[in-house]
Amino acid sequence: MDYVTLGKTGITVNKNGFGALPIQRITKEESARLLRKAYDKGIRFFDTARFYTDSEEKIGCALKDVRENLFIASKTMSTKAEEFWSQLHTSLKELQTDYLDLYQFHNPSFCPKPGDGTGLYEAMSEAKEKGLIRHIGITNHRLSVAREAIESGLYETLQFPFSYLSTEKELELVRLCKEHDMGFIAMKALSGGLITNSAAAYAFLAQFDNVLPIWGVQKEKELDEFLSYIDTPPFLDMDLIAVIDKDRKELGGEFCRGCGYCLPCPKGIDIPTCARMSLLIRRAPLSVYLNEEHQSKMARIKECINCNHCSSHCPYGLNTPSLLSANLTDYETFLAI
Repeated sequence: MDYVTLGKTGITVNKNGFGALPIQRITKEESARLLRKAYDKGIRFFDTARFYTDSEEKIGCALKDVRENLFIASKTMSTKAEEFWSQLHTSLKELQTDYLDLYQFHNPSFCPKPGDGTGLYEAMSEAKEKGLIRHIGITNHRLSVAREAIESGLYETLQFPFSYLSTEKELELVRLCKEHDMGFIAMKALSGGLITNSAAAYAFLAQFDNVLPIWGVQKEKELDEFLSYIDTPPFLDMDLIAVIDKDRKELGGEFCRGCGYCLPCPKGIDIPTCARMSLLIRRAPLSVYLNEEHQSKMARIKECINCNHCSSHCPYGLNTPSLLSANLTDYETFLAI
Protein backbone atom coordinates (compact mmCIF):
# COMPACT_ATOMS: atom_id res chain seq x y z
CA MET A 1 0.00 0.00 0.00
CA ASP A 2 1.33 3.44 -0.94
CA TYR A 3 1.13 6.22 1.64
CA VAL A 4 1.81 9.95 1.42
CA THR A 5 2.30 12.62 4.08
CA LEU A 6 1.14 16.11 3.16
CA GLY A 7 4.21 18.04 4.18
CA LYS A 8 4.24 19.74 7.55
CA THR A 9 0.53 19.00 8.13
CA GLY A 10 1.43 15.48 9.20
CA ILE A 11 -1.70 14.20 7.42
CA THR A 12 -0.77 10.69 6.24
CA VAL A 13 -3.12 8.69 4.04
CA ASN A 14 -2.96 6.15 1.23
CA LYS A 15 -2.54 7.58 -2.27
CA ASN A 16 -6.24 7.60 -2.98
CA GLY A 17 -8.05 10.82 -2.16
CA PHE A 18 -11.78 11.10 -2.86
CA GLY A 19 -12.55 14.10 -5.05
CA ALA A 20 -16.15 14.97 -4.19
CA LEU A 21 -16.97 17.43 -6.96
CA PRO A 22 -18.76 14.80 -9.14
CA ILE A 23 -21.11 13.58 -6.40
CA GLN A 24 -23.12 16.79 -6.76
CA ARG A 25 -24.44 15.21 -9.98
CA ILE A 26 -25.92 12.12 -8.31
CA THR A 27 -28.58 11.56 -5.65
CA LYS A 28 -27.99 11.68 -1.93
CA GLU A 29 -28.59 7.93 -1.73
CA GLU A 30 -26.12 7.15 -4.52
CA SER A 31 -23.48 9.44 -3.10
CA ALA A 32 -23.92 7.98 0.40
CA ARG A 33 -23.30 4.50 -0.96
CA LEU A 34 -20.15 5.64 -2.79
CA LEU A 35 -18.78 7.62 0.12
CA ARG A 36 -19.41 4.86 2.61
CA LYS A 37 -17.85 2.24 0.38
CA ALA A 38 -14.81 4.46 -0.12
CA TYR A 39 -14.43 4.81 3.64
CA ASP A 40 -15.05 1.14 4.39
CA LYS A 41 -12.41 0.13 1.85
CA GLY A 42 -9.73 2.42 3.19
CA ILE A 43 -10.00 5.92 1.69
CA ARG A 44 -9.45 8.52 4.38
CA PHE A 45 -9.04 11.86 2.56
CA PHE A 46 -12.16 13.57 1.20
CA ASP A 47 -11.90 16.83 -0.75
CA THR A 48 -14.90 19.08 -1.35
CA ALA A 49 -15.75 22.80 -1.60
CA ARG A 50 -18.47 25.26 -0.70
CA PHE A 51 -18.75 25.91 -4.45
CA TYR A 52 -19.68 22.25 -5.14
CA THR A 53 -23.40 22.80 -4.43
CA ASP A 54 -24.55 19.92 -2.14
CA SER A 55 -21.27 17.96 -2.04
CA GLU A 56 -20.50 19.01 1.53
CA GLU A 57 -24.00 18.11 2.69
CA LYS A 58 -23.70 14.64 1.16
CA ILE A 59 -20.35 14.00 2.87
CA GLY A 60 -21.76 15.17 6.19
CA CYS A 61 -24.75 12.86 5.95
CA ALA A 62 -22.74 9.83 4.87
CA LEU A 63 -19.69 10.09 7.13
CA LYS A 64 -20.67 12.04 10.25
CA ASP A 65 -20.44 8.94 12.48
CA VAL A 66 -16.81 8.25 11.46
CA ARG A 67 -15.67 11.87 11.35
CA GLU A 68 -12.73 11.38 13.71
CA ASN A 69 -11.28 8.64 11.51
CA LEU A 70 -10.88 10.68 8.33
CA PHE A 71 -9.58 13.94 6.92
CA ILE A 72 -11.92 16.47 5.33
CA ALA A 73 -10.67 19.27 3.10
CA SER A 74 -12.91 22.02 1.84
CA LYS A 75 -12.46 25.34 0.04
CA THR A 76 -13.73 28.89 -0.03
CA MET A 77 -14.01 31.22 -3.03
CA SER A 78 -14.64 34.20 -0.76
CA THR A 79 -13.05 37.53 -1.70
CA LYS A 80 -13.90 39.37 1.52
CA ALA A 81 -13.31 38.49 5.16
CA GLU A 82 -16.99 38.60 6.13
CA GLU A 83 -17.80 36.28 3.24
CA PHE A 84 -15.00 33.97 4.42
CA TRP A 85 -16.62 33.50 7.82
CA SER A 86 -20.06 32.95 6.32
CA GLN A 87 -18.77 30.26 3.96
CA LEU A 88 -16.69 28.56 6.65
CA HIS A 89 -19.60 28.28 9.08
CA THR A 90 -21.86 27.02 6.29
CA SER A 91 -19.31 24.36 5.35
CA LEU A 92 -19.00 23.22 8.96
CA LYS A 93 -22.78 23.00 9.26
CA GLU A 94 -23.22 21.08 5.99
CA LEU A 95 -20.36 18.68 6.80
CA GLN A 96 -21.75 18.16 10.33
CA THR A 97 -18.40 18.79 11.95
CA ASP A 98 -16.91 21.44 14.22
CA TYR A 99 -13.56 21.60 12.39
CA LEU A 100 -11.96 21.09 8.99
CA ASP A 101 -8.65 19.28 8.67
CA LEU A 102 -7.71 21.47 5.72
CA TYR A 103 -9.29 24.71 4.49
CA GLN A 104 -8.15 26.06 1.15
CA PHE A 105 -8.52 29.28 -0.79
CA HIS A 106 -10.29 28.10 -3.94
CA ASN A 107 -8.41 29.18 -7.09
CA PRO A 108 -7.89 32.83 -6.17
CA SER A 109 -6.53 35.14 -8.87
CA PHE A 110 -3.82 36.25 -6.43
CA CYS A 111 -1.98 34.78 -3.46
CA PRO A 112 -3.67 35.96 -0.24
CA LYS A 113 -1.15 37.30 2.26
CA PRO A 114 -1.26 39.18 5.55
CA GLY A 115 -1.56 42.90 4.99
CA ASP A 116 -2.77 42.71 1.39
CA GLY A 117 -5.91 44.66 2.27
CA THR A 118 -8.41 41.81 1.78
CA GLY A 119 -8.27 40.44 5.31
CA LEU A 120 -8.57 36.93 3.87
CA TYR A 121 -5.35 35.46 5.22
CA GLU A 122 -5.91 37.10 8.59
CA ALA A 123 -9.36 35.45 8.72
CA MET A 124 -7.85 32.09 7.78
CA SER A 125 -5.23 32.43 10.54
CA GLU A 126 -7.90 33.38 13.08
CA ALA A 127 -9.99 30.36 12.09
CA LYS A 128 -6.97 28.16 12.71
CA GLU A 129 -6.31 29.78 16.09
CA LYS A 130 -9.93 29.11 17.06
CA GLY A 131 -9.63 25.45 16.09
CA LEU A 132 -12.20 25.71 13.31
CA ILE A 133 -9.57 24.58 10.82
CA ARG A 134 -6.35 22.69 11.41
CA HIS A 135 -4.31 23.46 8.30
CA ILE A 136 -4.22 26.20 5.65
CA GLY A 137 -4.00 25.44 1.93
CA ILE A 138 -4.54 26.99 -1.47
CA THR A 139 -5.72 25.62 -4.81
CA ASN A 140 -4.93 27.12 -8.17
CA HIS A 141 -4.62 26.71 -11.92
CA ARG A 142 -2.11 29.52 -12.36
CA LEU A 143 1.59 28.69 -12.22
CA SER A 144 2.56 32.16 -11.01
CA VAL A 145 0.10 32.15 -8.10
CA ALA A 146 1.08 28.60 -7.15
CA ARG A 147 4.78 29.43 -7.12
CA GLU A 148 4.16 32.56 -5.05
CA ALA A 149 2.14 30.54 -2.54
CA ILE A 150 4.93 27.98 -2.18
CA GLU A 151 7.65 30.56 -1.74
CA SER A 152 5.59 32.63 0.71
CA GLY A 153 5.81 29.99 3.42
CA LEU A 154 2.23 30.83 4.38
CA TYR A 155 0.58 27.64 3.14
CA GLU A 156 0.80 24.02 4.21
CA THR A 157 -0.62 22.50 1.02
CA LEU A 158 -0.99 23.33 -2.65
CA GLN A 159 -3.66 21.75 -4.82
CA PHE A 160 -2.84 21.99 -8.51
CA PRO A 161 -3.60 20.05 -11.73
CA PHE A 162 -1.01 17.30 -12.17
CA SER A 163 -0.96 14.23 -14.39
CA TYR A 164 1.33 12.49 -16.82
CA LEU A 165 0.33 15.12 -19.38
CA SER A 166 1.80 17.87 -17.22
CA THR A 167 4.78 19.89 -18.38
CA GLU A 168 8.14 20.51 -16.75
CA LYS A 169 6.65 23.63 -15.17
CA GLU A 170 4.16 21.58 -13.15
CA LEU A 171 6.89 19.10 -12.22
CA GLU A 172 8.89 22.02 -10.88
CA LEU A 173 5.98 22.91 -8.57
CA VAL A 174 6.03 19.37 -7.17
CA ARG A 175 9.76 19.65 -6.50
CA LEU A 176 9.38 23.09 -4.91
CA CYS A 177 6.66 21.81 -2.60
CA LYS A 178 8.90 19.02 -1.42
CA GLU A 179 11.75 21.45 -0.78
CA HIS A 180 9.42 23.63 1.29
CA ASP A 181 7.88 20.67 3.16
CA MET A 182 4.53 21.56 1.64
CA GLY A 183 1.91 18.98 0.73
CA PHE A 184 0.98 18.67 -2.96
CA ILE A 185 -2.57 17.57 -3.77
CA ALA A 186 -2.99 16.57 -7.42
CA MET A 187 -6.31 17.49 -8.95
CA LYS A 188 -7.31 16.53 -12.49
CA ALA A 189 -5.02 13.50 -12.36
CA LEU A 190 -7.08 12.12 -15.26
CA SER A 191 -6.80 15.48 -17.06
CA GLY A 192 -10.51 16.13 -17.05
CA GLY A 193 -11.36 12.72 -18.51
CA LEU A 194 -8.85 12.75 -21.36
CA ILE A 195 -6.74 10.12 -19.58
CA THR A 196 -8.69 6.87 -19.72
CA ASN A 197 -6.16 4.45 -18.21
CA SER A 198 -6.45 4.89 -14.45
CA ALA A 199 -3.65 2.40 -13.76
CA ALA A 200 -1.23 4.46 -15.82
CA ALA A 201 -2.39 7.65 -14.10
CA TYR A 202 -1.97 6.08 -10.66
CA ALA A 203 1.42 4.55 -11.40
CA PHE A 204 2.79 7.82 -12.74
CA LEU A 205 1.74 9.80 -9.66
CA ALA A 206 2.96 7.06 -7.32
CA GLN A 207 6.52 8.02 -8.29
CA PHE A 208 6.19 11.22 -6.28
CA ASP A 209 6.25 10.54 -2.56
CA ASN A 210 4.89 13.99 -1.67
CA VAL A 211 1.87 13.93 -4.04
CA LEU A 212 -1.67 12.93 -3.04
CA PRO A 213 -3.99 12.44 -6.03
CA ILE A 214 -7.68 13.08 -5.54
CA TRP A 215 -9.82 11.11 -7.96
CA GLY A 216 -13.14 12.59 -9.02
CA VAL A 217 -15.63 9.78 -8.44
CA GLN A 218 -19.23 9.62 -9.63
CA LYS A 219 -19.78 5.93 -10.42
CA GLU A 220 -19.14 2.80 -8.39
CA LYS A 221 -17.15 1.30 -11.26
CA GLU A 222 -14.75 4.24 -11.12
CA LEU A 223 -14.40 3.92 -7.36
CA ASP A 224 -13.72 0.19 -7.60
CA GLU A 225 -10.78 0.81 -9.94
CA PHE A 226 -9.04 3.06 -7.46
CA LEU A 227 -9.93 0.91 -4.48
CA SER A 228 -8.22 -2.03 -6.17
CA TYR A 229 -4.99 -0.03 -6.24
CA ILE A 230 -4.86 0.33 -2.45
CA ASP A 231 -3.72 -3.26 -1.91
CA THR A 232 -2.20 -3.88 -5.35
CA PRO A 233 -0.88 -0.56 -6.66
CA PRO A 234 0.11 -0.63 -10.34
CA PHE A 235 3.71 0.18 -11.21
CA LEU A 236 5.26 1.67 -14.31
CA ASP A 237 6.02 -1.41 -16.37
CA MET A 238 6.68 -1.29 -20.10
CA ASP A 239 2.96 -1.59 -20.95
CA LEU A 240 1.95 1.43 -18.87
CA ILE A 241 4.93 3.44 -20.08
CA ALA A 242 3.76 2.74 -23.64
CA VAL A 243 0.26 4.01 -22.75
CA ILE A 244 1.72 7.21 -21.30
CA ASP A 245 4.00 7.80 -24.29
CA LYS A 246 1.11 7.32 -26.69
CA ASP A 247 -1.14 9.72 -24.78
CA ARG A 248 1.58 12.33 -24.55
CA LYS A 249 2.03 12.25 -28.32
CA GLU A 250 -1.73 12.53 -28.94
CA LEU A 251 -2.57 15.01 -26.21
CA GLY A 252 0.60 17.01 -25.76
CA GLY A 253 0.74 20.72 -26.38
CA GLU A 254 -2.00 23.24 -25.79
CA PHE A 255 -5.39 21.79 -24.94
CA CYS A 256 -8.38 22.68 -22.81
CA ARG A 257 -8.16 21.08 -19.36
CA GLY A 258 -11.90 21.42 -18.80
CA CYS A 259 -11.55 23.43 -15.58
CA GLY A 260 -14.59 25.57 -16.41
CA TYR A 261 -13.23 28.91 -15.25
CA CYS A 262 -14.09 30.34 -18.69
CA LEU A 263 -17.79 30.03 -17.87
CA PRO A 264 -20.41 31.32 -18.10
CA CYS A 265 -20.31 32.01 -21.83
CA PRO A 266 -22.72 34.85 -22.79
CA LYS A 267 -23.84 32.78 -25.79
CA GLY A 268 -24.32 29.61 -23.76
CA ILE A 269 -21.43 27.67 -25.35
CA ASP A 270 -20.36 24.63 -23.32
CA ILE A 271 -16.70 25.60 -23.65
CA PRO A 272 -15.11 22.81 -21.54
CA THR A 273 -16.77 20.21 -23.77
CA CYS A 274 -16.61 21.98 -27.13
CA ALA A 275 -13.00 23.13 -26.80
CA ARG A 276 -11.90 19.52 -26.23
CA MET A 277 -14.14 17.83 -28.77
CA SER A 278 -11.34 16.90 -31.17
CA LEU A 279 -9.71 14.95 -28.36
CA LEU A 280 -12.92 13.49 -26.95
CA ILE A 281 -14.17 12.04 -30.24
CA ARG A 282 -10.88 10.19 -30.61
CA ARG A 283 -10.93 8.72 -27.11
CA ALA A 284 -14.51 7.45 -26.83
CA PRO A 285 -17.04 5.66 -29.04
CA LEU A 286 -18.15 8.11 -31.72
CA SER A 287 -21.79 7.55 -30.80
CA VAL A 288 -21.15 9.32 -27.50
CA TYR A 289 -20.26 12.65 -29.08
CA LEU A 290 -21.85 12.57 -32.52
CA ASN A 291 -25.43 12.50 -31.25
CA GLU A 292 -27.94 15.33 -31.62
CA GLU A 293 -27.20 16.76 -28.19
CA HIS A 294 -23.53 17.30 -28.95
CA GLN A 295 -24.19 18.42 -32.50
CA SER A 296 -26.38 21.15 -31.02
CA LYS A 297 -23.67 22.10 -28.52
CA MET A 298 -21.03 22.34 -31.24
CA ALA A 299 -23.30 24.34 -33.56
CA ARG A 300 -23.60 27.00 -30.85
CA ILE A 301 -19.91 27.84 -31.43
CA LYS A 302 -21.05 29.66 -34.59
CA GLU A 303 -22.77 32.19 -32.30
CA CYS A 304 -19.48 33.18 -30.64
CA ILE A 305 -19.19 36.97 -30.49
CA ASN A 306 -15.45 36.96 -29.70
CA CYS A 307 -16.01 38.86 -26.46
CA ASN A 308 -12.89 37.11 -25.11
CA HIS A 309 -14.47 36.52 -21.71
CA CYS A 310 -13.27 32.93 -21.98
CA SER A 311 -9.69 33.82 -22.96
CA SER A 312 -9.35 36.43 -20.24
CA HIS A 313 -10.49 33.91 -17.60
CA CYS A 314 -8.46 30.94 -18.85
CA PRO A 315 -5.74 30.18 -16.27
CA TYR A 316 -3.71 28.46 -19.00
CA GLY A 317 -3.68 31.46 -21.35
CA LEU A 318 -5.44 29.67 -24.21
CA ASN A 319 -6.87 31.48 -27.21
CA THR A 320 -10.24 29.90 -26.54
CA PRO A 321 -12.23 31.32 -29.49
CA SER A 322 -9.59 30.03 -31.89
CA LEU A 323 -9.59 26.66 -30.15
CA LEU A 324 -13.38 26.45 -30.37
CA SER A 325 -13.33 27.28 -34.07
CA ALA A 326 -10.71 24.61 -34.79
CA ASN A 327 -12.68 22.01 -32.84
CA LEU A 328 -15.87 22.88 -34.74
CA THR A 329 -14.13 22.48 -38.11
CA ASP A 330 -12.74 19.10 -37.06
CA TYR A 331 -16.12 18.01 -35.67
CA GLU A 332 -17.94 18.90 -38.87
CA THR A 333 -15.37 16.92 -40.83
CA PHE A 334 -16.12 13.87 -38.65
CA LEU A 335 -19.85 14.30 -39.23
CA ALA A 336 -19.33 14.41 -42.98
CA ILE A 337 -17.45 11.11 -43.12
